[in-house]
Amino acid sequence: MFGKILIANRGEIAIRVMRACEELGIKTVAVYSELDRDALHVQRADEAYLLGPAEAAKSYLNVDRIIEVVKESGAEAVHPGYGFLAENAPFVERLEAEGITFIGPPASAIDSMGSKTKARDLMKKAGVPIVPGTTEAVDTYEDALRIANDEIGFPVAVKAASGGGGKGFRVALTEDKLKAAFEGASREGEKFFSDGTVYLERYLPNPRHVEVQIIADKHGNCIHLGERDCSIQRRHQKLIEEAPAPPWVVDEELRAKIGKIGIDAAKAVNYVGAGTIEGMLQDGEYFFLEMNTRVQVEHCVTEMVTGIDIVKQGIKAAAGEPLDYKQEDVVLRGHAIEARINAESAPMNFAPTPGAIGGYLEPTGPGVRVDSGVGAGGIVSPMYDPMVAKLIVWDADREQATQRMRRALDEYHIEGLTTLIPFHRAIFATDNWAKASTCTELLEDKAWLKSTAPAEPVVPVESDDAEIVTRDYVVEVSGRKFDVKVHGEAVGPVAAGGAAAAPAKKQRTERKKSAGGGADDLPSPIQGNMWKVVAKEGQEVAEGDLICIIEAMKMENEITAHKAGKIVKLAATEGEPINTGDLIATIKADAAE
Repeated sequence: MFGKILIANRGEIAIRVMRACEELGIKTVAVYSELDRDALHVQRADEAYLLGPAEAAKSYLNVDRIIEVVKESGAEAVHPGYGFLAENAPFVERLEAEGITFIGPPASAIDSMGSKTKARDLMKKAGVPIVPGTTEAVDTYEDALRIANDEIGFPVAVKAASGGGGKGFRVALTEDKLKAAFEGASREGEKFFSDGTVYLERYLPNPRHVEVQIIADKHGNCIHLGERDCSIQRRHQKLIEEAPAPPWVVDEELRAKIGKIGIDAAKAVNYVGAGTIEGMLQDGEYFFLEMNTRVQVEHCVTEMVTGIDIVKQGIKAAAGEPLDYKQEDVVLRGHAIEARINAESAPMNFAPTPGAIGGYLEPTGPGVRVDSGVGAGGIVSPMYDPMVAKLIVWDADREQATQRMRRALDEYHIEGLTTLIPFHRAIFATDNWAKASTCTELLEDKAWLKSTAPAEPVVPVESDDAEIVTRDYVVEVSGRKFDVKVHGEAVGPVAAGGAAAAPAKKQRTERKKSAGGGADDLPSPIQGNMWKVVAKEGQEVAEGDLICIIEAMKMENEITAHKAGKIVKLAATEGEPINTGDLIATIKADAAE
């Protein structure tokens, strides 16, 4: 077993890997950017080394510096977590050349599965069912148009060959939307994965996203740990995951089928470690989608229902040890659900909301797990992913696990930062969730998303008015003290249980006003970089028309017109940084006013 491991990541996944190392008696080495100097993963590790500036390209993606730190620290292996360098085959090749163990699959497996076109071709040859489409890159828009019309039909999905996590994925519902989808997928592939090649697939309009967890060792053993249903997504990125899938979605026969598909896919590339075969399930048909050659964000729900520590098994496999389990040892017990607590605003189309955290209190109790990388006083930076934490619950069945999740969400308090907690509270209370629908109809309903916003807080304002006022009292009843707010004109000191209550200053209650401009102004909902301005000053727009695209927290965020009218002022400038609340445009319904 390794004596020391470097974790080439940050946030909650870095801490998750550290916990596994601590239980295995392994020393840990953290790396960090200048922005993360005081981060929790840095404080927890046995050693920590600075990589460079905040930009990921100069820190967490700086391969030369990471290898320097490995040598300087004496670490024998590198765990990549997910994201950053987790699926970077050249990085693994560099480690192998330096005699450093990579905790994950060999570079050849990452290369085979990292390119979606290679993976589709490989799976097709291995007899694994794939979504109909191309198995080679589509070089030009003209080629894409011909293939879509002659071979696949519309709607069609355009995907970056090296994409993942919802990036480099665009859909053309009709022929006139294909060019924008082709260019958008290629652009994101180049930006996030340095590979602008794309391929085409038949677009399945409302499939279930069902994936299977596999683990393999260096001795030829490979098992699956059952499936996860990850169908609730926004912009093709997951929001909620559960394991196993609802029983009316995946029965024992289908579970065995997709488990075999997962094992066959892993063996086809001589896989080692933890990985996931993602698939699409529609009308009883299951299609291979892609393989994630790393530990998944949602691995936790599988751990909760199997009792198997996936991260520890991956570390052991990399060290050359055989798996601790055989397929017959894998038993699914109960039901687990994970909610991603992202710094995002669902009412604002899931726009990132980076910022500082004030008070912070995580839920606890039976069957509740929180994987987080922040705490009180922490910062969620626009430089990185918007995830704050993952809230995972387990109970005997799906219905009871849902009730436990709702209780845990009510206990979760994050002050000073907008998160998806209100959204999750709302969605877990719907019939859509209870019936295990994909909830697409809710996620595309702007009115419903806006309804998930928490009520605006009532804040007391000092006043001498004789109107309705709010007074604060401390009242003691049966030996316990309670804070009480009384609305109305006071009649003097109040006593309860024999104890007098002291009135506070006279106050008037007012609703806290929302940030932003007037009815005509369109302010930026997020902090980021103005990547592209689509609209022009003087242009007539309808409500919902695209105005600009802001890049923030590794996401392209489309900003649309909040009303119909004429753009009388366009303040946005391409390539310039923009802060939350900055004016993007002024739109008037009647420009003559």
